[in-house]
Amino acid sequence: MLVAKSNYIRRLILESEVPDLTRIDLSEIPGGAEIFEKAAKFCYGVNFDITVYNVAALRCAAEYLQMTDECSDGNLIGRTEAFLSQVALTSLSGAVFVLKSCENLLPMAQDLKIVQRCVDVASVKACNEANFPSRSPLNWWTEQLSILGIVFFEKIISGMKSRGAKPLAIASAIVTYSERCLRDLVRNHSGIGKKSSDSGNSDVRTGQIVLLESIVALLPTEKAVFPVNFLCCLLRTAIFLGAGNSCKNELEKRISALLEHVTVDDLLLLSFSYDGESLFDLESVRRIISGFVEKEKSVAVFDASDFREVCSTALQRVAKTVDAYLGEIATCSELSISKFNGIANLVQKGARKVDDGLYRAIDIYLKAHPKLDEIEREKVCSSMDPLKLSHEARVHASKNNRLPLQIVLPALYFDQLKLRSGRDDDRSAADAAASARIQIQADASLLKENEALRAELTKMKMYASDVQRNQGSSSSSSSSAAAKGGFRRPKFFSSVSRTLGKLNPFRVGSKDTSNIEDAADITMPRRRRFSLS
Repeated sequence: MLVAKSNYIRRLILESEVPDLTRIDLSEIPGGAEIFEKAAKFCYGVNFDITVYNVAALRCAAEYLQMTDECSDGNLIGRTEAFLSQVALTSLSGAVFVLKSCENLLPMAQDLKIVQRCVDVASVKACNEANFPSRSPLNWWTEQLSILGIVFFEKIISGMKSRGAKPLAIASAIVTYSERCLRDLVRNHSGIGKKSSDSGNSDVRTGQIVLLESIVALLPTEKAVFPVNFLCCLLRTAIFLGAGNSCKNELEKRISALLEHVTVDDLLLLSFSYDGESLFDLESVRRIISGFVEKEKSVAVFDASDFREVCSTALQRVAKTVDAYLGEIATCSELSISKFNGIANLVQKGARKVDDGLYRAIDIYLKAHPKLDEIEREKVCSSMDPLKLSHEARVHASKNNRLPLQIVLPALYFDQLKLRSGRDDDRSAADAAASARIQIQADASLLKENEALRAELTKMKMYASDVQRNQGSSSSSSSSAAAKGGFRRPKFFSSVSRTLGKLNPFRVGSKDTSNIEDAADITMPRRRRFSLS
């Protein structure tokens, strides 16, 4: 019966040079031994079921065995073609299951147009379901498409686009597909997915990179159709897998365009490793924020407004998000001062009406890094304007011993000026802030002069004590040393006195003379610079 229904087997027997042929090699038959067994059952009239799962393989096997109607009426090719047309390709599910089975039947399934027929039916049915749902849940069709490989999924999405599918429908399909195919890396938009157990396998990682880059290439041009958390999950996956720069840049641009809707948790997804214990990547966050700020600048130029003075509501919202984000990452020991300030300074000062959020982040950073010296603490605080703190924050700052003196004094002096003025309107506050800055600069200069004077006095004391020790060390040279010292001492002290006279800040007033001994009789006016009374 096989010879009667299969032209391929008949030709092998006729062309064989072996008189009694008992073995034929059919190892290359599509679908393997299981499908050949069904084809043999068909030839001998044994009943079996043709389903959406095996019809493509049977069609390819029938083509391979040349089981045409010319050999026998109602042969296997005709039966499988009838099933495809009348049963399998009449529904979305049937077309998807047939297409899935074709993944192991290439290129023959492609040559027989089975793949293209399935893609066309699936694209049309998916568009219809997206526009006019026929069952619940409404996105059931996206679950159907997610079982396909990326090659066939791309074909269906391209078909949907060519048929005018809405961007939201395509985005829904892509989100579902990504969560299913990259479930170990992208899960439920929560960012709690764990690292794949096969991440160390280079072949598996390469396949994941190809899959991710193919998904990103399918994203519609409309950037607002995707949840921003989903885009952040994709970007973190790209960073973790080491995807190409074009893939990461595309995701960063999309997130930057939606930055005003990004939450602190979304930015933390990009910053921490999957275990949440160590900093992962800050450069992507920097580029995202910088891209958003540049876009706002271009809008301000187009509107002929001063970007430093007029900030949009979106930029103000982003500034609050950035401050809160800095507060979350400030506890990381590997976060350097330059990286902290680099992110803080991305948003210009005018975008922050008050610097309370930035002050909170700075305070957390100083608390988490207690070994910073005075200069380093001043660098950390350089991105904050102490005169833009709220009254509650200034009160807290005045009692915060972690802050450098250069930060505490402006806040206290600003409050003092406001109390003296007795007015709370914006103009008086601005005038008070301006005068406070001028006075603080003068005080800072005076403090530096005081420090220089104390250092000079300390050197003089050390020199005098060394001379006295040298005088008592040798009795033979004491008389000559005394003579020389008696001759030179007035000259040395008069030189130091002239130097101190040039450095002396007490001619214009000072706040601190507690460390100066009775080296000179100095009378200075009493000044109360930061009296809170």
